[in-house]
Amino acid sequence: MPTPPLPDRPSAEVVEIERALTRITYLSTRARQHDRLMALAGVPLDRAAVALLRQVADSEPLRPGELAARLGVEASHVTRTVQQLQKSGYVTRVPDPDDRRAQRIELTDAGRQAITKVREAGVRGMQVALSDWSPEELRHLATLFHRMVDDFLAHAVEEEPEPRPAGTSPRPE
Repeated sequence: MPTPPLPDRPSAEVVEIERALTRITYLSTRARQHDRLMALAGVPLDRAAVALLRQVADSEPLRPGELAARLGVEASHVTRTVQQLQKSGYVTRVPDPDDRRAQRIELTDAGRQAITKVREAGVRGMQVALSDWSPEELRHLATLFHRMVDDFLAHAVEEEPEPRPAGTSPRPE
């Protein structure tokens, strides 16, 4: 499916939304913010470990390759993070029921408790930050966020390289 053309000039509102999302992303991915969240949660996890635990918690057990694809990282990153989380007792490997040779990553009780603590600490922080907002404003914001994410997913374009004829070089010579 071809990518639809971009408008010549985006609306001022879309520019402001993009700026706000950039600020939110920056704030939520800062190392200091992460460290504060982990201290509040009482869980000693790095950002990669939290992202992986969140992904596994939100789905059924997944193969490492599927986790890498969902997180948008190389499989080797997932392998290292899974090994660390396994040593710490947060995840375990279980046989894939569809292919007994393969394994899936599953949360342990300690992993479920850890991600619950991280989420609760995040929600408490958000509750404090949004304490002056009315319940109606919060409902409206949540509705719009979900709609925006759904629209982003509906219009997401996977960038795949064009297929090359056999025997051709991947770059100009």
